[in-house]
Amino acid sequence: MSPANKTWVVYEMTIPGEIVPRNAVCEQREWDVMERSRPGFHQLLRYGITSEAEAERWARGTSGDTRSTARGKRKSREGSLGQFVR
Repeated sequence: MSPANKTWVVYEMTIPGEIVPRNAVCEQREWDVMERSRPGFHQLLRYGITSEAEAERWARGTSGDTRSTARGKRKSREGSLGQFVR
């Protein structure tokens, strides 16, 4: 897959012994390999993200976001090309 066609996914890692799951990022092709080797072990949260930086922001959630402005509004991530898993 050429770099121009690369897409990223965000998934919830299943870590035995951990109470709180962690979000992680990988390329779509890496997710496909993980899912084939252990179907359903990790939870896919979002796919089709066109940049690693955007995928990292989705995985992080609001952690690391810039502080709110005086009016209390944050920049929205609406319009991202990634798809939510339902």
